[in-house]
Amino acid sequence: MNLALSVRRAEAEDGALLRNMRIASLTDAPYAFGATLEDVLSQTESAFIDDAKRHSTSNSSTSFFLFSGGAPAGMIGAFFERAETTRAFICALWVEPTVRGTSAASLLVSAAIEWLTSQGAKDVFAWVANDNVRAVAFYRKAGFVTMGEVQPLPSDPSQLETLLCFSVRRNNGSE
Repeated sequence: MNLALSVRRAEAEDGALLRNMRIASLTDAPYAFGATLEDVLSQTESAFIDDAKRHSTSNSSTSFFLFSGGAPAGMIGAFFERAETTRAFICALWVEPTVRGTSAASLLVSAAIEWLTSQGAKDVFAWVANDNVRAVAFYRKAGFVTMGEVQPLPSDPSQLETLLCFSVRRNNGSE
């Protein structure tokens, strides 16, 4: 499969795109995320517009979108736990089923890690639902390791999620 894939950071006018991608991801894989489809549908359109504006300029949180042949096909969030810390996270990674098995997820994760490290992150963390076996395998292949922390999945406390970490120093050969 030879797809023209590209990634870009959220822009101020991406409110509708952000909302549509969140709805698509939660419709496709409700078991994989901390939010529920109901959570997203209950948010106002203006909340997504505000998020997109903030994500386009913030130094502490942003989103990246994947495009396949110019059409939206995935997204990822990147943020710092608190503004005054270098503890960084990626979240809400999702790619459309038609681009799974390509470099799509890797492109999104790379863009998010590159942005986070440019803002001072040394390690990048991700909470991953234990039942999302494909995502767990992807993250491990990408160089993330288990941190030994487990917590209930916010969207379904009967399920668990595990904290994974990507060490920028270790994976860039600096350690």
